Amino acid sequence: QDQSRGPIVEPSAMAWARRLATLMWSAKAARGLTQDAALHSVTPLVRSAPLSALHGREIYFKLDCLQPPGSFKVRGMGRVVQRARAEGAQCVVSSSGGNAGLATAYAAQKVGLECVVVLPRSTPASVRRTLETLYGARVVVHGAAWDEANVEALRIARETSSPLVHPFEDAVAWEGHASAVSEIVQQLGAAPDCIVASVGGGGLLMGMLRGVELHAPTVRRLVAVETRGADSFDRSFKAGAALPLPGGITSIAKSLGAITPSQTVLDAAIRAGTVTTHTVSDADALAACLAFADERRLLVEPACGASLATVYDPGHFRTIFEPEPDIATIVIQVCGGAVVDMPAILAWADQLGVDPSTDSRGSPPPDGSP
Repeated sequence: QDQSRGPIVEPSAMAWARRLATLMWSAKAARGLTQDAALHSVTPLVRSAPLSALHGREIYFKLDCLQPPGSFKVRGMGRVVQRARAEGAQCVVSSSGGNAGLATAYAAQKVGLECVVVLPRSTPASVRRTLETLYGARVVVHGAAWDEANVEALRIARETSSPLVHPFEDAVAWEGHASAVSEIVQQLGAAPDCIVASVGGGGLLMGMLRGVELHAPTVRRLVAVETRGADSFDRSFKAGAALPLPGGITSIAKSLGAITPSQTVLDAAIRAGTVTTHTVSDADALAACLAFADERRLLVEPACGASLATVYDPGHFRTIFEPEPDIATIVIQVCGGAVVDMPAILAWADQLGVDPSTDSRGSPPPDGSP
């Protein structure tokens, strides 16, 4: 049942925790660590030896799954929350299927703000538990998909006079996401030829576009990847206009679940001339998650597996990269794994008929293996 109304009430212990966070923030500011200090981490860029050998190209992973709240989202959401704190807000409101809400709640806790996160009913229960118990957010469950949850978040934001932290439609967030490209260039020592990123509403893609413009203008190709059944951006890109996804989200990659992508991001992607879109099946995305876990010992969600499938699945790799033999260096933005656990992976594998054993997938051996 939807939980859409009622006052924001916090237990006294949580209220004291927030007061303490505010005092700590004020102390940091007094020491010169201002609200511009990043809340995200600089994440590793690692080369995949087996995939590089397999494809004859240099393949790298940008491990934003290692961000404190589990996804790249904190790069942008952190900046938006910091802006809200600087402008005097006491509370922020987020609408999210998971990762954006987690990043917003994490950032709000860090700077001493209250946080309300509106989740669609499709969000895993584990996300709600994390939001409430680890980050102290108030959770509201509303609607079948993110678009409906966002309507309720807008209502709460208006009624409480609190800023809305949009999961993908905010220029400040895009600037934050662009920091990943700056890091890639610094870590690689040069701009890569290609960056592959998963796309839902378009926030990460817009961040990559902005980052390329600022830090890596020689990037030749940005590949935006979705799973079929959550492919609103691919359909819209091909049509040249933001269109709702017929039938709604049917993919297991629920965190890609924007029924309609951002028109602003779509227009920017079309103007750039470097963006191509690609779709993979749920089974391909899940198999890539398992192959990545074999290689890197890290668990990520199917939304992230969509991008990984472009290098772990030979058929997808040939489709995208054989027409462009001059692309020598490819970076996969491993965007996150906060909305996943091993029981979910195994349940999806059973549902989709994906054998979780390494031998059945024929995936490359881990780094250092013969």
